[in-house]
Amino acid sequence: MGDLVIASQLNEAFNATLAAHVGDVPILPLPPGPPRALPPAAEILLAAPFRKAGGVLPSIPPPGWPFDVKWVQLVSVGIDFYPEWLFQGPVVTSARGSSAVALAEFAFAAILAAAKRLPAVWIDGPEGWTPTPLQIVEGQTLGLLGFGAIGKALAPRALAFGMRVLATRRSDAPLTVAGVERVADLPSLFAQSDHVVLAAPATVDTTGIVNRALLARAKSGLHLINVARGALVDDAALLAALDSGQLSLASLDVTHPEPLPEGHPFYSHPGVRLSPHTSVHTPQTRINLAAQFADNLGRYRAGAPLADVVDPARGY
Repeated sequence: MGDLVIASQLNEAFNATLAAHVGDVPILPLPPGPPRALPPAAEILLAAPFRKAGGVLPSIPPPGWPFDVKWVQLVSVGIDFYPEWLFQGPVVTSARGSSAVALAEFAFAAILAAAKRLPAVWIDGPEGWTPTPLQIVEGQTLGLLGFGAIGKALAPRALAFGMRVLATRRSDAPLTVAGVERVADLPSLFAQSDHVVLAAPATVDTTGIVNRALLARAKSGLHLINVARGALVDDAALLAALDSGQLSLASLDVTHPEPLPEGHPFYSHPGVRLSPHTSVHTPQTRINLAAQFADNLGRYRAGAPLADVVDPARGY
């Protein structure tokens, strides 16, 4: 293969972490978006998302694509922020599992915050010294829409707190985490759960899957948590369910589009807790991705099949 060169669209912090894992392989910075040119001999492209949620993807590749690129590594797990043509040439691998713990912890923090009414219970003077009724999560039911890496990381944490954990997944593969119960369909999941975490990729099948019909089947007072993609949720249906009291709370780290336009109801609705797609932004996520990439780099150099190869038909 000769001397390897990696072209990276990732930020300086990511590149520094990657450099610490790949030894003396040069990592050359490249602007985000469709690459117009690559450094000579760059066989590997570390690709940042080509758009934010709701943005437009380029329908045709830039002239010269794929240049000398033989492997594209995505910084994300989902592939919906990249154009179709990116998956029709060099092999593409995802960051599968690298952010699972960060996402699981964020989702569980939202559950605890709802039960303990954080930050509303904090006071700043003696006039607020009135006990506030709280809840415990022990005995509550957590529903997982999707049981990939996020679900597998979140389930043991919930079980350790004494929660009942239900899950749905597209495949018939075993759930693999002892104590997690499989439910047959989404209406059953929503009808039994006190909290539902959306942890599925955005695909043709999942877009708008949380709609009026599904929310009408939800257990009264359900808390919906989305750490996956905003496109999974029908916003109008969600707002209607909050207004009617069918849902008590929606904790949203992702929306569609991103950012939401000024004046969007999610900014001011009392039943919405909104964060700016920040759950994955931890040093450990960078370290995990760097370690996965370094492992795959060893495979690449040895001519072995790469791990975490994207299947465009599945959407991840």
